[in-house]
Amino acid sequence: MPRVDPHRPTPAPLPAFLFLLLLLAALLLQGCSLLPGRKDAGKADDAPSALASSSDAADGKTGRRGFNVRVEGPDEARELLEQHLELQRYRRLPDLQLPEISRLMVAADANARDLLGTLGYFTPTLKMEIVDLPASAAVPYEVRIQVEPGPRTKVVAHRIDFQGPIATDGKAEAQRKAIRDGWSLSEGQDFTQSAWEGAKNGGQRKLVAERFPTGSIALSRADIDADNATARLSVTYQSGPAYRFGPFVLQGGERYSADGARRIARIPTGQPYSQQELLDAQARLASSGYYDSVFLTLDTEGDPQAASVIAQVREAKLQKIVLGVGFTSDSGPRLSADHIINRMPLLDWRAVTRLSVDRNTRSLNTEWSAIPGDDGWRWITSGELKQDLSGDYEVDSGRARFGRSKSDPKIDRAYYLQYDYALNRGIGAPPSASALSANWSWTGRYFDDAGSPRRGWGLGLELGAGYTLSGAQRPFTRVDARSLYILPLGSVAEGDAPGLARQSRLALRAQFGAVTAAEDAQIPSTLRFLTGGDTSVRGYAYRSIGTTDANGATVAGRYLGVLSAEWQRPLVLGGKVSAWESVVFVDAGSVADELSRLNKPQVGVGVGARWRSPVGPVQADLGYGVETRKFRLHLRLGFSF
Repeated sequence: MPRVDPHRPTPAPLPAFLFLLLLLAALLLQGCSLLPGRKDAGKADDAPSALASSSDAADGKTGRRGFNVRVEGPDEARELLEQHLELQRYRRLPDLQLPEISRLMVAADANARDLLGTLGYFTPTLKMEIVDLPASAAVPYEVRIQVEPGPRTKVVAHRIDFQGPIATDGKAEAQRKAIRDGWSLSEGQDFTQSAWEGAKNGGQRKLVAERFPTGSIALSRADIDADNATARLSVTYQSGPAYRFGPFVLQGGERYSADGARRIARIPTGQPYSQQELLDAQARLASSGYYDSVFLTLDTEGDPQAASVIAQVREAKLQKIVLGVGFTSDSGPRLSADHIINRMPLLDWRAVTRLSVDRNTRSLNTEWSAIPGDDGWRWITSGELKQDLSGDYEVDSGRARFGRSKSDPKIDRAYYLQYDYALNRGIGAPPSASALSANWSWTGRYFDDAGSPRRGWGLGLELGAGYTLSGAQRPFTRVDARSLYILPLGSVAEGDAPGLARQSRLALRAQFGAVTAAEDAQIPSTLRFLTGGDTSVRGYAYRSIGTTDANGATVAGRYLGVLSAEWQRPLVLGGKVSAWESVVFVDAGSVADELSRLNKPQVGVGVGARWRSPVGPVQADLGYGVETRKFRLHLRLGFSF
């Protein structure tokens, strides 16, 4: 052992602050190697910076990250993969390296096969590769996918079965047949996932539309033989119990009676459930004016034989004023003001009063209507004062009406007594006249779209009989019939709305009117006929076609005939149906005091454009009057029949 001299002095300890200074100096010297321009020995000057991304260091293409995906193959398969391939989600990840892209491609193969299977291609051939792109490209790599989809699977058999009461109920035989006959994916058709889902859901819609609102799909199966490209389909529908309409329950009503709402809705209590009946009832409540919003549902939690119909409503205000503006080339700008009272004092009727002013017409009218009875008919009364242009003369007229009416989503009906008087103003104007008549009217609208139809038909008919009250009192009859038929040109698969939207159409319009009476009968001009303008014979001014009196002026006549043919062609831009249509039309109209003189019509021809705006179709037509040899522009908003 070393020997320690006890007398040797012990060295003094290093002061603490000196130790800290030495430590700081060492750290500073070590940190100099990290300063800009400092190079470690043995390292190349062009070594990548520690701040460079790992992907840039891997491929040496600093500033370019990610990859492109390019799919080659038939349009249908290519568009599907371009939109839905999972690989597309990773294209712009900044730190994705080449090995990771390769691993993603393995998953992309299975994903692409699953996607192509939705189109009915279960044996596709796929070729995937990664291609280096030149330095001028925005990304360093491109993933290329070549697709040969192979044969598309065809349906070779389908089977539809039922469970629940519908399977044994004899009254449901027609419904079972409708579901089977309406199956949209039959033998020989291409199998796709969307077509398969559409067929199943279409059958379920037919199931729940009548009697069985809780119907569902109990079992569905698509057996795919990929080797032979065939599919065998089977679906079983569970009907659930049959339902009948029960009591009407109003929720949200405060101002207007629940019984009044029930009578407006007209739910067929005790009758088998029908989805269309429920929708019609909802439409009647919504259009009554008493409610701002309406939603009807069937309570399927209670007794199926008396299921409550629940109406959730938000009531309209008791009174309101509605201001409106409009424009047509017939009458120019129009201003209107409506005053609405939803419950009149004492009567509890609804009153709508309108003041309207445009270039040719000034009118004030009011209509009072009662809440309909259980049969849907309601009492109505109305009155109108009007200043209007009738041919070459101005007419001050009045009308009073009292009767009953009934309105459904497709049909309007009315019968009423009516008093008319017309005071003609101007030098040589026809004598003033008045009359009392009994009338019946019926209007049916069977269009696919009430606001902008592409097919369907409409028919309106008014019949009247009465006596003139001015001059010699003579009996008279009046008929006014009008029709519109819209015919798509070419075949369209049932329910193929996109196909229907692409088709051109032929719109055929006709009107015939007749007032029969003795020659000396003074018929008010408001009951006789004029034509011409935006909605009748284009190329001519508003109500400018009539008969000619002894002074050479145009006046209303006793007979009217109008025919029109219009070719409507949707404009397809970039493979998609646009909101625009072009039209070509021919109109012809005639007014006479003798039926035999209707064979000399005035003809208008022209072209036009339609724009399906959010508020309805905007129509612009340039018509040429063959007789007047003048062009006239016709502008109109909306569709009405």
